[in-house]
Amino acid sequence: MKQQFGEYMKQLRETKGLTINQLAAAAGISGSQISRIENGLRGVPKPTTLRKIAEATGVPYEELMDQAGYLQEQALPSEEVVPEWATSKDKRDFRKMLEDDGELMFDGIPLDKEDKQRIKDVLTGLFWEAKQMNKRNKSNNT
Repeated sequence: MKQQFGEYMKQLRETKGLTINQLAAAAGISGSQISRIENGLRGVPKPTTLRKIAEATGVPYEELMDQAGYLQEQALPSEEVVPEWATSKDKRDFRKMLEDDGELMFDGIPLDKEDKQRIKDVLTGLFWEAKQMNKRNKSNNT
């Protein structure tokens, strides 16, 4: 994944007509970090770094998150993918989280249906990742 993302990053940067140093300056990260990403010498960047790159290149953050593999394993709630290790309690907790129909807002402005879905998609991945980490931690402590 890291080599594929590196190739994508290099192509994106070149398409935008940016040098490594120009992208680094615009994103507020080091040129060596960008070079290592592009050459597959560094793992896929963290979401915070991807946000900086998205802002610097004018590419939607969600596109970079998808290209980096953060969103690819997630399904829409109607197509819910539940890990094999999930218990019935885990599934109930997950459904409760997704079914909460409280109004989602950003900066005091209600989010539209598409933005709510994007947030739910990201939360889905984070929820299952956190559940799995908690289960590992419990088994390591016993």
